[in-house]
Amino acid sequence: MYIAMNRFQVRKGYEEEFERVWKSRDTYLSAVPGFREFHLLRGPEHEEYTLYSSHSLWDSREAFEAWTRSEAFRKAHASAGGSREMYLDRPHFEGFEVIQRVGA
Repeated sequence: MYIAMNRFQVRKGYEEEFERVWKSRDTYLSAVPGFREFHLLRGPEHEEYTLYSSHSLWDSREAFEAWTRSEAFRKAHASAGGSREMYLDRPHFEGFEVIQRVGA
């Protein structure tokens, strides 16, 4: 399995707008081969920003990378550069190979 994460520093006061944008957009992920699940996470608040992370789980790194080259990816990110004033900095991507999983 592979976990793809983007970290976002959302300027104070833009949290509701940021969450609305994410909740209302079509991700096009449900039909993508190798996709398992997606989570939008709200993290700690700092003086200038609130930290958010998008977290998606994939069958493999290859499945994730294939999605990043797909038409579904282009559609899902078509308006990604629209609200730059919401962000303190650009998103930061981190990808992880799952080496251990413990279930309930």
